[in-house]
Amino acid sequence: MKKMKYLFLILGLVAGFGLVALPSSVSAANDPLANSCVDSTGATINSPLCTKTTETMQTYITKIVNGLLYVLGAVSVIVIIFAGVFYTTSVGDPKMVEKAKNTLMYAVIGLVVALLAYAIVNFVTSQIKATPAKSSVVVTATV
Repeated sequence: MKKMKYLFLILGLVAGFGLVALPSSVSAANDPLANSCVDSTGATINSPLCTKTTETMQTYITKIVNGLLYVLGAVSVIVIIFAGVFYTTSVGDPKMVEKAKNTLMYAVIGLVVALLAYAIVNFVTSQIKATPAKSSVVVTATV
């Protein structure tokens, strides 16, 4: 179990530092992609990248959270498979059986948490989209 913890820790650190170390380009020059949706004749290119979207920040947040929860669910299923392998290879050793049962229990708890988080995020974002924004402007008239 310690080896798995260290493996996940190392993978997390590598991924975290790898994302921080990504090169970013900053330029004060003109935007090179300003006319990228127009061909040489001046006609607009019909491409999904060239169409304007009406997606809001809520849509992007929902997509990101759902993607992360998908990955979390997949990891939980993989850990459940590993717990099954641990259980079958324990050969009756009480320590290994207990380790396999604990691994299975925590993986199932993780899967349930991922499913509940998916449901909660989608419920909250749908409620935010459904309710119109209330104006906080107060108009007072003096006579």
